[in-house]
Amino acid sequence: MYELHIKQDAMKRLNYLAVIFVMSLMTGRLYANQRPADVLQVWGFSIAAPSPAGVDRFVKFIKEELAPRKINTLILRVDYNYQYKTHPELRRADALSGTDVKKIVEVCRTYRIRVIPQINLLGHQGGGRNVSNLLKVYPQFEEVPHLNMYKSYCPLHPDLHRILFALIDELMEAFEADAFHAGMDEVFYIGEAGCPRCGGHDKAELFANEVKKIRDHLKSKGKEMWIWGDRLIDAKAMGLGYWEGSFNDTYRAVDMIPKDVVVCDWHYNRAVKTDVYFANKGLRVITCSWKNPQVARAQIDDILRAWKDPGIMKENLQGVIHTVWSSADKFLDGYYGVATDPAAGQYTEWNTFRTMSGEMEKLVPAFSKDPG
Repeated sequence: MYELHIKQDAMKRLNYLAVIFVMSLMTGRLYANQRPADVLQVWGFSIAAPSPAGVDRFVKFIKEELAPRKINTLILRVDYNYQYKTHPELRRADALSGTDVKKIVEVCRTYRIRVIPQINLLGHQGGGRNVSNLLKVYPQFEEVPHLNMYKSYCPLHPDLHRILFALIDELMEAFEADAFHAGMDEVFYIGEAGCPRCGGHDKAELFANEVKKIRDHLKSKGKEMWIWGDRLIDAKAMGLGYWEGSFNDTYRAVDMIPKDVVVCDWHYNRAVKTDVYFANKGLRVITCSWKNPQVARAQIDDILRAWKDPGIMKENLQGVIHTVWSSADKFLDGYYGVATDPAAGQYTEWNTFRTMSGEMEKLVPAFSKDPG
């Protein structure tokens, strides 16, 4: 009887090992056939929201180009290109209607693409005669009115956030979104001496507090906050320029902001490993490309190497986003060959997107291995 039990136990172990072996083979095959969106948290695309006249072509692009490439995240820079009801005075003259937005939402839902709307907050309020609708209508919000370029709003103005939060809430509802992109890049003026409210305040604390205020509002509604990462980088220490990093001390805010804020880390002229810097700070980070295919490839290679480095909090390296900084109409003209730019050669937003799509397909076997 004892020997019988031994034989039965042995057979059970053999059967168990056989099942595990077959399952591992099947899993390996399935994993090898997965697409980028299956092995990365984020495989995304960022672009300005289209004009009303361009919505149908944009929806076609989502269906026929983004969906087959398994893009799973779409950041739409809306700003004032929506027919806000809470503050109609801030609308663009040719803003998207609720019906226009619904078309975009529905096609993204069909193909399981997460839509994240954006309004540029804090910085990017215009320069010269090109001023954001917010400062046109409410000039009292401007940080330092006597400066002509790179305008910001004052984060300490008592009437500011009542308006901003109304816009954010309305936009989030319209896009049925669970995350909001607040921009917050290229903030060159904050805590300036000429501002009667925030002049003389610690610039890093001002920046961090504005992030916290917006994040706390979103979190109270169960929503997530995304931002661009350049103001959280010490430009001097990293050897970066005026645009890619901070020279006015806001970089210290990286240790002050909530860890659930998602950082979009952009570098367009060369691959810079600040994504690893953010990851090891405990922040989820997404690497962003633009219109240099060589840089885009190098960024992907860096992600692969980082995933294999045991000293990096690799779970915070969430993926990649291709960014487009022309209008949606101009990008689609280039993408579909309606307009060409012979002088740019391969260095276009659409060519880099196609290049990245090809590279992303190659990532799958590499990511299917244990990165540890």
